[in-house]
Amino acid sequence: MRQMPKRRFSDDPHFPFDLIHRDMKHPDTELPDHLHDRYEIVYIHQGKGTFFIDQAFFEMRPGDLFVIPGNTIHRAFPDRVDRITSTAVFFAPSLLSHAELGDGYESMRIFEQARLEGRYRLAASSQGGTERLVDKIADELRTHAPGYRFAVVLLLQRLLLGMNRTAAPEDNEGADVHTKRVGPHWMQEMLRHIDRHPSGELSLSALADRAAVTPAHFSRVFKQLTGLNVTEYVNAKRIACAKELLVATDDSVDAIAARCGYESLPHFHRMFKKLSGMTPAAYKRSRTLRAAQARAGD
Repeated sequence: MRQMPKRRFSDDPHFPFDLIHRDMKHPDTELPDHLHDRYEIVYIHQGKGTFFIDQAFFEMRPGDLFVIPGNTIHRAFPDRVDRITSTAVFFAPSLLSHAELGDGYESMRIFEQARLEGRYRLAASSQGGTERLVDKIADELRTHAPGYRFAVVLLLQRLLLGMNRTAAPEDNEGADVHTKRVGPHWMQEMLRHIDRHPSGELSLSALADRAAVTPAHFSRVFKQLTGLNVTEYVNAKRIACAKELLVATDDSVDAIAARCGYESLPHFHRMFKKLSGMTPAAYKRSRTLRAAQARAGD
């Protein structure tokens, strides 16, 4: 099994923030399906294409904003003719630690809403306003004026505030409005099945049987649509599930491995380290330390 592609980020623990500004995409150079701990915002300046996020496909159009929670499999498929130009913002939630002001607002709510409802795409309420914010962030990072990091955090908070207001609970427009039908119906069903049952029997033969197609046909269509083979995709989903459980529960590593579909603990350790770069225990320690540092900064 080849290693899941990784995007490289700056390793400054005090400023976990990266920006790829106004980058023109090409299908031949776009990073394959990948996942990372950083939370990501993608703004489409121009062009068109398709975005695969989690288990759904979304159209990319000028003015669209995409929110991608940490450890979510995603891949962009830019159009070869009408090339996508986009800005991508990457950050760790610890960057936004701040004291509660008593009004119930949480800047990271938009990401939790996206994860729960599958609403990863937003139509920007003010295209010009969003572009000005990302351009100002790029200017701050380029000039390094005194207080530029503080300015970046303020601009990021302004961006998130606008996104949260655009996607307020009273906006009941369903996620289906934003999705694009790509591939056969049985593939859509299998992607949802993998997401909902990470501990189930998810071998190529079992999934093909469930979809009532041959394993060869299933494998070919799956690779064409997602960029990964079935084993790679299933392992990525299972490790993403394990990361969430390591942070959110006090369950043992053995129990988490079993809940995520790994009967062999050594195999789970190998896959976890291959996809995350560290052992499950080290990952849990690092996230616990980050949380403690964030609380200390409130």
